[in-house]
Amino acid sequence: MSIFEALMLLSFGAAWPFSIHKSYVSRSIEGKSPFFLIILIFGYIAGILHKLFYQYDPVIYLYILNLLMVSVDFLLYLRNSRLAKVHRKISQPII
Repeated sequence: MSIFEALMLLSFGAAWPFSIHKSYVSRSIEGKSPFFLIILIFGYIAGILHKLFYQYDPVIYLYILNLLMVSVDFLLYLRNSRLAKVHRKISQPII
């Protein structure tokens, strides 16, 4: 197990709870990129597969945790996007 890989994943993972909370509370998609989130999901899946097939160690749990957090943030993006569409539809003036 590489302590540096674990520290990297812990560092990346430390930001996601704040991002998730902001997405949940704000109900906004401002500053979010679904493309970026999908790239991160793909990267964490690749890291998990590497750990499963080539170098299994406890760091895999950090990859899984980060994958779950990014996935939650992506799902919140989808929810907030839907809420924004409904809000725009309701806010349109009736002519």
